[in-house]
This record gives sequence, C-alpha cells and structure tokens, in this order.
Amino acid sequence: MASREFSWMIGGPQGSGINLAAETLAKAFSRGGYFVFANIEYHSNIMGKHSFYRVRVADREIRSHLDTTDLLVALDEETLFGDYHHNPEFPTHPGHVHELAAGGGIIFDSQFEKQVKEKLEDRDLRLYPLPYLDLLKEALGKLGRESEFKKFDIMKNTLALGATVAILDYDLDFVSEIIRQTFTGRKAKVAELNLTALETAHDYARKTFGDDFPHRLPARKRRDQILMRGAQAVAIGKLKAGLGFQTYYPISPATDEAVYLEEQQRKYNFVVVQTEDEVSAINMAVGAAHMGVRASTSTAGPGFSLMPEGVGFAAMTESPGPVIFLYQRGGPSTGLPTRSEQADLRFALHPSHGDFPHIVVACGDVVESFYDAFESFNWADRYQLPVIVLLDKFLATSYRTVPRPDASKLKIDRGLIYKPSDPRRDGYLRYAPTETGITPRALPGQEGGIFWATTDEHNPKGHISEGIEHRLAQMEKRMKKLQLAAQEIPSPYKYTLHGPQGADLTIVSWGSTKGPILDALSEMNADKKVNFLQLRLLRPFPVEEIAKILGKAKQLVSIEANFSGQMAGLLREMTGIRIPHLIVKYDGRPFSQNEIAEGVEKVLAGKEEKVVVSHPGG
Repeated sequence: MASREFSWMIGGPQGSGINLAAETLAKAFSRGGYFVFANIEYHSNIMGKHSFYRVRVADREIRSHLDTTDLLVALDEETLFGDYHHNPEFPTHPGHVHELAAGGGIIFDSQFEKQVKEKLEDRDLRLYPLPYLDLLKEALGKLGRESEFKKFDIMKNTLALGATVAILDYDLDFVSEIIRQTFTGRKAKVAELNLTALETAHDYARKTFGDDFPHRLPARKRRDQILMRGAQAVAIGKLKAGLGFQTYYPISPATDEAVYLEEQQRKYNFVVVQTEDEVSAINMAVGAAHMGVRASTSTAGPGFSLMPEGVGFAAMTESPGPVIFLYQRGGPSTGLPTRSEQADLRFALHPSHGDFPHIVVACGDVVESFYDAFESFNWADRYQLPVIVLLDKFLATSYRTVPRPDASKLKIDRGLIYKPSDPRRDGYLRYAPTETGITPRALPGQEGGIFWATTDEHNPKGHISEGIEHRLAQMEKRMKKLQLAAQEIPSPYKYTLHGPQGADLTIVSWGSTKGPILDALSEMNADKKVNFLQLRLLRPFPVEEIAKILGKAKQLVSIEANFSGQMAGLLREMTGIRIPHLIVKYDGRPFSQNEIAEGVEKVLAGKEEKVVVSHPGG
C-alpha cells in the first residue's frame, strides 16, 4: 500500500557516512516527486561520537521533522540502545529504538540480532538484520577487491541504503543516479564501488525480507523543485545580490555557508577571505562596504561577541553595510557548538554601545533565507547602515524541497550615489543632514567625492567634532533612517499571519520555528481554530501593525527556542501587550511538529503558563 507519509532515520558514529547516505536518499525521494525534509544532529567533536540524520517524506508539503520514526537504520549498537553500557554513570543518549512507531522497522547489523530480539520481543516492530561484513565482501568480490574489505568499512552506509530502497519498494535508479552524480571525474571508481554495494544489499533485502513493510513509496510525477538547505539558500541569495566581498572566521554552523561561497569565487568574480579572527572579519567587511562593493560576514554567537565595536563603527560612519549573517547556536560561551537555539535576539537588537541605527531581520525557512539574503544588501545600501540577518543551526543545516527561487523580479538597489555637478570644486558634505537622514555616498576615487570617515562624532564634512549642534544633528540624521526603513520596507518582510482569521488561539513566533508550527497547524485546527503570527522584521519593529493584530487575538502563546522568551519580552516592550503563555525549548535541539502540538495542547488545557518541551534523543 502506498504511503502518504514516511519517516526514516540513520544513526552511527561520526565519520561513518550517515550524511552521504541520508542526503543521497533525500535527493532520490525529491527526484521521485516527493516532498522532503531532512535534518541532522551531531556532536561538536569531529569523529566517533553518535550522530543521526532524519529524512521525512510525504506527498504534501512538509517543513519539519517528527519525533517518531518508521524505519531506523543502525550502523552500530549505540544507535539502537544508547551509550549506557559505555558510560553508565553519565549516559548522553538512550538510543533511538524508543522513537520507532508501532509497526516500524529496524535495519541493523546481524551480529546484534540476538540482543535486539531479546530487548524488543514485546514491541510491534519488523526486524531486518543485515550481514554488513558478508555483503561488503560479496560486493567487493564482484570487482576483484574482496581482500580490501577493511579499507571500505565505511560503505556499510551504502549497504543500508540499498536495503532501505528494497524494503520501501522504491525505484533504485533514482539512488544510483545520485551516486553517479556525486562521484565524478577522478572519483568515478568510488561510484562503481558504491553502486555495486548498493545493488548487492538491495538484492539481498528483496530476497530475504520480502514485502511485509507497511510503507511503500512508488515514484510520483516529478515536480519542478530542488532540495536545498538554509546555508545554501543564503549563499545563492548573496550571489544574486551581487556579493563582492565575504569575510569569515571558521565557526559552526556559519562555516558551511562560507565554504560553499569559497567554491564559487572564480565563477562569480567575488572574494572570500578567511580572517585571523572575528574582529578582523567585521572590520574588513566594513572597509569593503566603504570601498563600494557589497560586503558581508557570517558568524555564530561566540564570533559575533567579538564584533560589536565593528558594528558601531559601521553605524557611526554610515557604511552601506556590511550585512552580518548570525547563525545562532546554544550558548553562553562555547555552549553547544553544533546545536540550535534562538537566544541571540536581544544581542542582535543591541550589539554595540550607544544609540545607533541598524536593521534586524529573522528568516523563517529556506525560501525566506534566499530572499532575505538578497534584500538585506538593498537595505544596507539604501539606508547606509549595518544589517543583521538572524538564522540558526537548524535552518542552516536542514534540507527541504522548495520551488526554484525566482530571481526574475528581484532588483538591485545601490541607494544614493553622489554625482557632483562640478567635480573640480571641493564641496562634498558626506554627512550633511537631510530630511530622510540619507546623504548620497561617494565611491573611492570619485572626483570631487573626498570625505573623512571617523568613528568619533563629526561634522557634515566628516571631521571630528564634539560640538552640541553637530551631535544633535548627526544623531537625528542617523536615527531618521530607521523611521524611513520602517515606512518603506514592504509588509511581507515585516510579518506574516498564517491560518484562519478570528482564531481561538494565536501563536506568536519567529525564525526557524515557522516550519514545525505550520506543520502542526492543520493538526491543531481539527479541534480548535489556531493561527500563527510570524515576526520577521525585528528592527525597526512594526509596532502599529503587530499591536493591531495582537489586540484582536482571543488567546496568545509565544513559542521560542530559548529559555526566557525573548520575543515575548520584545513584544511587551514595543506594544505593551503581555503574552501570558510561553512554550520554550532550550536543549539545543529544534522543535518537532509533535512538540508544537503537545505544547499548545497543554496551554489550551490551562495547566501551565510556561511549558518546557524536550524529548530524549541523541
């Protein structure tokens, strides 16, 4: 029987190839016409620790993961039952068998078959023991390389992939196609090895396990869609916007985006610089923006902690940028380097001392990441100020099938550029007060466009001045730009109200919680009308529009991946409206669709004012 929805997970030690297996399967499902959402959880050490990858598939749009799994692939025993036997005093995770749905299945190494049957005899599960070593030797034997089996132990991931496709009765050609495209050129022999292993395990599983698994995934009509993750969407949005200069210092989870951009430098004629630290990264980006190129830097919380002086530098000198992409992760300090959180909101709103203008926007999904990345450069140029784009680890690393981004209607706006009537005259006033707060900027080398840019307060020419009149005029000039931005930035970039009007409950949230909230809405609306106010533009905050929407709400709840409910606090500060209920998660793992529904159910039952959700896992 064809399945409308299916959830798959692969787990094993880091370095065992779970990434390649999961992403290959996700791409194969996408090519077969399915909607896909895939996300990984991994430790901050490089090798050895347990990690796992979820792939959710459906015949309708999906944007998040579930806490239950239909088919679990275990590359080691720890994936099944956790690390209690390795670390009984301080175990870190309970394994994933408890997450299996009734009627689900497990693909595992046949050497653990006895233990698995003993521990799971009371569970309604289907067991698929796979003799990894024997199958690997058989596959290598077909190529005359059986004696090298120890060298290719990592190919257990491909064996598990072949068994998965057989059990689901999915088209193996889609998977083979992805493998061939992954290993090309000098790696063509690697493709041959993996294809042989894939087919060997596939044939074994079909003959041995039959067709008893309740989920079948026949190929569907192909859709015009791509599988993309947040870091890629941001990078592509930057390229479309005309990025000229990118700086970064390696830090998880922002590095993925910078590395992706590094690979595109020659093709798109821009420069990526890995700096010695984050102080250099922000200051070089500010300098590049002053030089007339579109500049950005990408970082995470600990790196951004070193950048505040540079942000103030950009604001004081009215630099057209840079655009700062802040990928949030668990803190404080080093915190959880490879986990996700939404706890840098207040930091992004007030990243440097004093009053100064800057824009803060929060992306909710892969699609918004592309368009926000593009538009943020227009805002930086138009309003001549730094822009902070808030993302997080969950959004950066999660894959989702989306329509191909449409750049046909996107327009680059470089803002006001100085055009002297008589270049021979020295009369340019870079910081002349204007009605909007914006003065035309001169480009380096432009005749008649000489000016001074200093981090001290200054006069209209740019010379340092502590005069009261100049201080008042320059402060008012700079802050006027926020007022103008608040008027001009279109409403879709400020907020979105999802769901029915006149709902019994209004969810308020921001960032990557968007996906699981939208997935949970249909489930919740079966019993009670629920809608979702997604906040996107956080500075300048759209006070009147948001206050009007919240003023009509019957019941309010804020959902956030942080401890204190930072967005709820911002809403109260800006609108005076107190949100009485919080659903929060701060264990470093993203919200699932299940957790959203469970949290809302508790709120509606009136049991708790603050609901903390967390499911045990890896």
